[in-house]
Amino acid sequence: MTRRRTGRAQAWAELLRVSALFSVPGDALAGAAAAGVRPGRGTLCAIGASLCLYEAGMALNDWADRAEDAAERPHRPLPSGRIDPSAALAASAALTAAGLALASRAGRPPLAVATALAATVWAYDLGLKHTPAGPGTMATARALDLLLGATASTGGNRGPHHRALHALPSAALLGAHTYAVTAVSRHETQGGSTRTPLAALAVTLAVAGAASGEVLGARPPPPLTGGGARRGGGGGGRRPPPRPG
Repeated sequence: MTRRRTGRAQAWAELLRVSALFSVPGDALAGAAAAGVRPGRGTLCAIGASLCLYEAGMALNDWADRAEDAAERPHRPLPSGRIDPSAALAASAALTAAGLALASRAGRPPLAVATALAATVWAYDLGLKHTPAGPGTMATARALDLLLGATASTGGNRGPHHRALHALPSAALLGAHTYAVTAVSRHETQGGSTRTPLAALAVTLAVAGAASGEVLGARPPPPLTGGGARRGGGGGGRRPPPRPG
């Protein structure tokens, strides 16, 4: 019985790719830094939501690719029979709900960003991954993940000086980088014209230049203080964030 439980736990760990979880909190922390605030309770919510949505995407990815995996990767948890496909789909739905619930604790703006992120994850896994829109969808997910950390870390407050707006150039740059990496990776595996990697590189350079110009031309953000954001509403203890398969 113990060996069976251990084997089942290992199968779920393989399905959810838990070894990659340590890379997930980076987007939320980068969002807080880009917004000019110290990480707080909201940042923790963003990290929790991101982890849940990332794991939801992992489970959904294998569920959507189960037929392909049966032919090319029969050792994976679903085609090997170690995990039932319906269980993987249910886990994805539950993790998505958990991610949205965590984001809602940081406020309505973070919840709105998390909802858009969840929709992007599901759209990518269920239909857009193998289409020309795949790289753009992946890029959108990464950008939204950073923005989730920014809006959650600033308390989700609205206003013309909302600090989360400072994170927009960083989110655009991260999205452009993700698009380039995804497009080049697809080009390497599928073959095709050299225009794809060159165009991806051009997009990255263009957005990087635009982001640098905006940062250099903008006023520096207020110093990071223990209170986080006087205008952003939320001291270090109340700064209430999903989000990536």
